[in-house]
Formats: sequence, C-alpha cells, structure tokens
Amino acid sequence: MIEVTRAKGHFAMHASPQNILQLIGNTSLLALRHVVPANGVRILLKLESENPTGSMKDRMALAMIEAAEADRRLKPGGAAVEYTGGSTGVSLAFVCAVKRYPLHIVTSDAFSREKLDHMKILGARMNIIASESGRMTEKLTRDMVEAARVIAEDAGAYWTDQLKNTDQLSAYHKLADEIWTQTGGGIDAFVQSVGTAASLRGTSEGLRRHDDKIRMVAVEPTESAVLSGGPPGGHKIDGIGAGFVVPLWRTDVSDQIERVSTDEANAMALRLAREEGLFAGSSTGANVVAALRVAEQFRPHATIVTIMCDTGMKYLKTYGAELGKAESTLLAAH
Repeated sequence: MIEVTRAKGHFAMHASPQNILQLIGNTSLLALRHVVPANGVRILLKLESENPTGSMKDRMALAMIEAAEADRRLKPGGAAVEYTGGSTGVSLAFVCAVKRYPLHIVTSDAFSREKLDHMKILGARMNIIASESGRMTEKLTRDMVEAARVIAEDAGAYWTDQLKNTDQLSAYHKLADEIWTQTGGGIDAFVQSVGTAASLRGTSEGLRRHDDKIRMVAVEPTESAVLSGGPPGGHKIDGIGAGFVVPLWRTDVSDQIERVSTDEANAMALRLAREEGLFAGSSTGANVVAALRVAEQFRPHATIVTIMCDTGMKYLKTYGAELGKAESTLLAAH
C-alpha cells in the first residue's frame, strides 16, 4: 500500500504509516491570492487544517501524551484529563483513542457544539461548565482549570495542564522547522494568535534558531487585550484570549502585539472562505487581519507567515448564528 504525502510543496510516495498519528504535521504552506496587502508583501498561510482532526492542536496533543509516556507520568492503563475550549480536547481525544487511554474533558457551552460532539464521538468523558452568555471570560477559564484539577486528583489521572505544560513546545519547534524549509529561509515575520501561548512561543523559538531577525507578532482579542496591558473582557474568538496573562507567555516571545475584535475575526474568516476558498475558524480570521496590518510595515516582496489554525467545519453552527453580523462587518470594511 502507498499513500500520498506533502513534502516541500510537492507530492511524494511513501509506505503506508503504522497508524494515523504519523500523519500529524508536514502541512502545506499556501500563498494568499486575493486577500492580500496593496504593497506587494506576500502572506503565506500554514494549512494546519490538513492535520487528522483538522487542527494544529494535533501536534501538541501528541507531544504532551508521548512525553508523559516516556517518563511514566502516564502509564499503561492510566487516564488523562484536560480543560479545553475544544480543539485541544478533540486532538487529545483523538490521540488517546489511538493509544487507548480514557480521557476526561472539562469544557464549556461557550465553545462550538461541533467540537464538543467531536470529543464525545472520539470517546472522551465530558464535564461541561456553563458560561456567561456564551462568552469566553477569565472566570470561565479559571473554573475549567479548577474542575480539571479536582478530576485529576480524584481519578488519579494524568493532567496534561496545557496552560503550563512545556512538553508541547517541541511540537511547535517542528512546526517552525517546516516553515523555514518551505520558505527556503525567506521569512520576514510570523504572526500567531495567543491562547496558551505555546504555539507562538514554540514557533518563535524555533524560527529564531534559524534567524533572530524574524519579527514575531502576537494576536489577542481587542475585547480582552490583557497581553497589551488592557482589562480582561468577554469575546467569542474560539481558542484564544484566556482573560489573563497565561503562564507560558513571556514578554520576549513577541516583538509586537496586534489586537483584533471578534467581529473583525469573523468577517475575515468569511472573506477567506468566499475569496480564497479557505474555510477556517475565527482565530484564523484574527491571524490574517493582523498579518495584513503587519504587512504595511514591510517593504514590497517581504514574506509574512501565519497559521490556518483549524477547519471551519468545526464552527458550522457558530457561523450560522454569526453570519449576518460578519457580513455587515465585511460590507462596512469595503
């Protein structure tokens, strides 16, 4: 048997993998053709939607579980637990299903129904905490963290604890190496939204090992711009903006911080679908809004890389509710 895999922008034939976990990573890097800055700067989008669950979080879930297996924090027959806005939970449920570990998930009705259903289908045991009007807030994050801590203690489960777990950084070092190879070292800036801060921190560390002149740009919700020194608030950009300065964040991770509102992020996600055929979530929309702003600071023909964090198929019901508002924002911007 053979499979087709992506390698440096072309297709190569390799022996069939032993399991689906080997298909994580090696995602494509695509230049945007229509959603572009006027000054000729290139924006490249790393298509993390090509990972098995449609999310970049497959990378970190595998890294955290395999690191825990290696040092026996997670033993055969053991269970895992995590609090999550959805994508991390789906990816952990996927990895644990393949490796046969029971998984306890703490999440909330603030996050997309598709993600919650996906976790259940993959076998996760769910603990759903009510939110304030479906918004992500500091209190909700802290309530989820505490619930996960209690479950881990009571069940004797391994708590992956994504807000503090540095095992995941190695996954994003690999992501950085892929970007460096795919651009041939021709990258001027990297833009990524901040949830746990692991993806920006790990990718920045990896890219700076190749070239410390690459500009690193963090993205956070305007409504809860705590990294910029603002007050916490509620927003609806899935997976980012915890409402407090997360433990993995370091001020030297980024060279600048861009703030993007929920409406701007949703409108850009809709624009990407209609103008580029790329159906992504609101965090991807936020990334591209920020990348376009950053592009204005560079000379023509510079290259900015950002992330398509996941597939929009995880947000179909959410987009159904937000479509009218996103269209209004999109029309106003044009």
